Amino acid sequence: MKKNTMIKIAASAAALILMSTSAQAGYTMKKKVGDVDTKLTFFGFAQLEAVGGDGMKIKEAGSVAKADADVAFRAQRIRLGWKYVAGKVRGKVFLDFNQDHDDAGNGSDATDGAAMPKMIKDAFISYVFDPAFVAKLGLIKMPHGMGFTMPGWNLDIAERGLDKQLVLERNTGLMISGRDIGLGNNGKVDGFEMGHERPWKGFGYDVMIANQANRSAAVESIEFGGNAYAVRGMFDYTEKLHIEAAYAVSENAGGLDAVAAALPANAGKNEDYKSVNVGVDSNLGELSLKAEYTTGDNILGVKDYNEKVWTATAGYFVLPSLELVGKHISAEAEGKTGNTHTTELANTYLGFNYFISSPYQDMSRKAKRARNQHKVVFNYIIASGNGATEVAADKWTGLSGYRDDAFIVQYQFKF
Repeated sequence: MKKNTMIKIAASAAALILMSTSAQAGYTMKKKVGDVDTKLTFFGFAQLEAVGGDGMKIKEAGSVAKADADVAFRAQRIRLGWKYVAGKVRGKVFLDFNQDHDDAGNGSDATDGAAMPKMIKDAFISYVFDPAFVAKLGLIKMPHGMGFTMPGWNLDIAERGLDKQLVLERNTGLMISGRDIGLGNNGKVDGFEMGHERPWKGFGYDVMIANQANRSAAVESIEFGGNAYAVRGMFDYTEKLHIEAAYAVSENAGGLDAVAAALPANAGKNEDYKSVNVGVDSNLGELSLKAEYTTGDNILGVKDYNEKVWTATAGYFVLPSLELVGKHISAEAEGKTGNTHTTELANTYLGFNYFISSPYQDMSRKAKRARNQHKVVFNYIIASGNGATEVAADKWTGLSGYRDDAFIVQYQFKF
C-alpha cells in the first residue's frame, strides 16, 4: 500500500471519529458489545521546529555538513493513534507520518517478516490479568531506558539526547509487566504502560523477549538474526521518587549470518550487544529532577566497542505557564574500529518550556503532563569535550551527539 494511501485512510478515520464525538466526551467513543463495555480513543500530536547552528550540520558521529542554511524547518514527529478497551483486553496502534512506510530501519527490509515499517511506532494487544500481571504482544517499546520509555510528547527538552542511541528501541515480541505491587492499590494500571506513567506506590517489573533489535542504532540487523531480551525492575513512592534498572541484550549485533560470521575476517564483529540502564526521577512540585546512566557494550557487534552516557536533568516552574529546563549529557566511547583511545563528548541543553493557554495551576506530575497539549520549547545546545574538536584523532566515536553548538525552537500541539 502506498504511503499517501495510508495517509488518506488515517485522515478519513480521524474525521469519522471526530464527527462521532462531542466536545465534552473528548475524542472517545463508547459502545456496549453484549455484556462488555468497549471504548475507542483517538489521539495524536505534532512537533514542528526551526533548527540551526553548526551542530545541526554535524550531529551524527563522523558526518559532514548536510546544508548551508542558517535556519531550517522540519517536523520531528507527526503522530496519530488509537487505543481500544474491551473488558480486560487492550489494543493500541500508533503511526508516525514523518517516518518511512517502506523501510523498517537499520538495514532491515519491512517485507522480511521480522520487522515492521518505521512508520508504525506501536501495534500491540494486551490482556490485564491483574495489575501485577499484564501480557502484551506486538510492536512495543522494549523496557530499556527510563527516558526512552516515556512518551515523546512528554519530554523535558525538545528531543531525546544521544543516550537514546544505546537503547534497544521498539521491537516485536512478548512482554509481561506488573505495576503498583507491594504497598497497596494506589494507582491505575490500564494495560498500556511502557514506563512510569503514573505515580504508583510499590514495585514494578517488565520482562520481554523479541526479535533482533533492528531499530536500535547500536544493532545491525538481518532477517531473524537472533533475539533480543530485556528485563527491568522499578520502585515508586508516589511521584516523589521513581527508581528503575534494566538489562538488555540483542544477539548477533553485527548483522552477520552464520556463514559470514565464521569467516576469519569477521572475527569479533558479530558479538551480542549488551546494555545496562539505571534511572531516578523525582517530582517535587515546581522542581523536577532526573538522572540516568546507560552503557552499551559491543556496539554494532564489534567486540569491546563500548559507550557510556550519564544524564542529569532539572526543571523549575517560575510560573504555572513557564518552566526553565537544563539537561547535561556526558558520554565516553572506546574501541571503535580504527580508534584505540577513549573519546569524550558532552551536550548541554539550556532553555524553557512555555505552556500556551494552560488552565492548570497545580504542580502535580499529572497536571504537568496535561500542560503539554500546547507548548513552545526553546533549547540551546552547547557541545563540549574533546569529541567536539575538529582534530581527527580526537573526534567523537560514539553513535550520535552534537559536535558543535545548535538550537531548536519547537511548537507542539497534542490532543
